Amino acid sequence: MAEIQQQADSGKGGKKRAKKMSTKIDMTPMVDLAFLLLTFFMLTTTFNKPNVMQVTMPVKEKNPEERSELKASDAFTILMGENNKLYYYEGLADATTKPELKLSSYDANGIRKVLLQRQRQNPKTVVLIKPDDKSNYKNMVDILDEMNITDQKKYALVPISKVDTELIASSGL
Repeated sequence: MAEIQQQADSGKGGKKRAKKMSTKIDMTPMVDLAFLLLTFFMLTTTFNKPNVMQVTMPVKEKNPEERSELKASDAFTILMGENNKLYYYEGLADATTKPELKLSSYDANGIRKVLLQRQRQNPKTVVLIKPDDKSNYKNMVDILDEMNITDQKKYALVPISKVDTELIASSGL
C-alpha cells in the first residue's frame, strides 16, 4: 500500500511554505503477486520430454548350441562407411562369396525405399547393420530411425568384418 508521510511544523514563524510530502510505496503485495504468478506458471507448465527410441535387447540364450543360423536368403546387410556413405547387399558375405555391393543414401528415396521393397519381397528379412570405425554417430541414429520408420521386425547391430571392409575398399563406389 502507498502512504503519504507528513512532516510536522518546525515551529518557526514567518512565511508558510507548502508542505513537502514524501511518498513511500509498500512493495510487499507486488512481490507476493510475482511469486504467486511464478509458482502458478511453474506448476502448470509441462516440460519437454526427451525423445528416446525403444530398443529391445535380445534375451540371454539358455543353450548356445540351439542357436538358429541365419539363412543367406533372409539376410540384408547395411554397411556404414566414412563420409556419410551407405552401402548394402543382399545375403551374407564370407571368404568364398562376394555379393554385389550397392551404394545408397540415408534419405527417403535411398535406403528407405530399398528396405520397404525388400520387406515386401521377404517379410522374414533380418537386417544386419555394420558400422565402420570411420562412420559417425549421426548416421547410426539415422539408420535406426529408418528401421523404425520401415517397421523392421528384426535387425541387429553387428561389428563389421574384414571381408566387408575389403568389399568396400575394392568396390570403388
